Amino acid sequence: MGKPNTLGKKERLKSSKQTEQLFKSGQRFTCPSFRVFYIVHDFSDVSLKAGFGASSRIFKTAVGRNRIKRLTKEAYRVQKKFLQDKLKEQNRNLNVFFIYTGKELPVYDEIFKSIRIALLRLVDIINKKN
Repeated sequence: MGKPNTLGKKERLKSSKQTEQLFKSGQRFTCPSFRVFYIVHDFSDVSLKAGFGASSRIFKTAVGRNRIKRLTKEAYRVQKKFLQDKLKEQNRNLNVFFIYTGKELPVYDEIFKSIRIALLRLVDIINKKN
């Protein structure tokens, strides 16, 4: 799979088909400042793929949206290891998409805590499905 603290091309949710399926038939939950969409599959070559977004209705300029996505990717990249380990242990595949729902440009610490909460909740969901 590569180095543990990277977010390579194979780990990003790029396929429009997979993204569309995630939004149509996936499940969702909310945590502070984020709406999280996810879908659990049987095991494949990459066990965890993630996507990130921010609303263009709330953040009019691309600079703001890109900053939010950059901070979210960094917080996710640093913390994803325990979720990957749990997926490998249970031979599961997870596609997840994080959408920032806050109204103001966030600080990194706020995003870090929110992503932590979301990842812990995803681990609980994976444990319940087993």
